[in-house]
Amino acid sequence: MNTKSPGILALACALACSISVPFDLLAAPQTASQRAGEVSRVIPAVNIARGAKSIGASAKTILDWQDVVNTLANARARLSLDGGSTLNMGSDSSVHIVKHDAGAQQTDLELSLGKVRAQAQKITQANGKFEVHTPAGVAGVVGTDFYTSYENDIMTVIVFDGIVRVCNLAGICVEVKAGQMTTIRRGDSSSPIVAQAALSVLTEAINSTNLEAPSGTQQAHHISKATAITLGIIAVVPIIVIPIVVTRGSSPSKTVNPLCSPGSATCG
Repeated sequence: MNTKSPGILALACALACSISVPFDLLAAPQTASQRAGEVSRVIPAVNIARGAKSIGASAKTILDWQDVVNTLANARARLSLDGGSTLNMGSDSSVHIVKHDAGAQQTDLELSLGKVRAQAQKITQANGKFEVHTPAGVAGVVGTDFYTSYENDIMTVIVFDGIVRVCNLAGICVEVKAGQMTTIRRGDSSSPIVAQAALSVLTEAINSTNLEAPSGTQQAHHISKATAITLGIIAVVPIIVIPIVVTRGSSPSKTVNPLCSPGSATCG
């Protein structure tokens, strides 16, 4: 009677085990995090929630899909997404990078609180999109410069350049153009109203997300030519309109000489 050696039995057992385990599971690599971009600048303190971990953010910190970037009080952050788009986050803000596929030009961001200014690259892919979601609605763009905030259950969208399609959760949408703004209250299913943004509102939106000049001393930095033109037009319009309104409100039976002084004998 032949006795099998222990080595042969061990080899046979190993082969049996390998056959019982699917080959594709053995060959499959571990799933790697998908890169979305990197942090290009921070004003402390900024942190990134990645799964169960909390990471202190600094310049060159890598951003992955599903990261949640949080800015604390008096903190701000600039996020450089792969493909050329940038996000400027204001203080006390939270942005969830749900997805950013630079090749397919598909970006989904969730702003649960705070303020963010997005400068998105022009969409050229057929199924491309760049969307900022809040609990009140969604803003979708096709290459533009715009600001979104969500505070006190109200979503505000201000457009500096291009056109943004803003929809509430009921699916009612409006188009907001450069120099305009709209607001959506959480749970409100009525059609959003588009209005011209006042110069003070535009300036505040720029200053609240500007990392170069948080004090507001250099608010013109990092705005496009179209934005600068829009700000200029809005600033000049009151100068032109106010005298016309005053003139029309004056008595038509008497012409006022703007050069005469009260009590002068030359005044009629």
